[in-house]
Parts: sequence; C-alpha cells; structure tokens
Amino acid sequence: MSVSIGDETDPRAYIRLALALKRQIEEGQLPAGSPTPSITTLTQDHGHARQTCAKALRLLVDEGLLIRYPGLGYYVAGNPGDPAPQNPAKSAEDGA
Repeated sequence: MSVSIGDETDPRAYIRLALALKRQIEEGQLPAGSPTPSITTLTQDHGHARQTCAKALRLLVDEGLLIRYPGLGYYVAGNPGDPAPQNPAKSAEDGA
C-alpha cells in the first residue's frame, strides 16, 4: 500500500512533517542538490521521534523529492528531467 502526502490536517505526524519539508522544497528554501536537515536536527526542531522523522524523509524519497545517500543523508532531488544530484561523497573524492 502506497501512502501519499496528504494535508496539514492529517493526524499522522510523519505526514505533516513531510508536507512541511515538501513546502520548503517547493518554495526554494531547500534547493535541488542541497542536503535536508539531519534526522537529529528534525527531531530537535519538530519534537518528533527519530522514527517519525525518518519515515517522513522516506515518504519524500518515495515521492521523488529526495535522494538518499547511505551514510551521508538525504538530498533534494532536481526537477524531473534534470540530472540527478551527484553523490556528495563522490564530489569530495574528486576534489581531494
């Protein structure tokens, strides 16, 4: 069963958090290729459990708005048709 992002009246905390992050992406506060706040930061800023914050981020990955790089975090995906953001670890290796 697939879950989609609802609206602000949804009682599920992870849906409301995902919606808030989606709005930040749409408004350009989190531009394509930029990292999202860490799960720890989201937990502290929003007062939710780590699992709730992680579920919100996974939902945005499923929606195609974020890309997850294991060990590095979540990054905002580009617009459809744009090339995917390069793995930040790969960029650091190339610059070293």
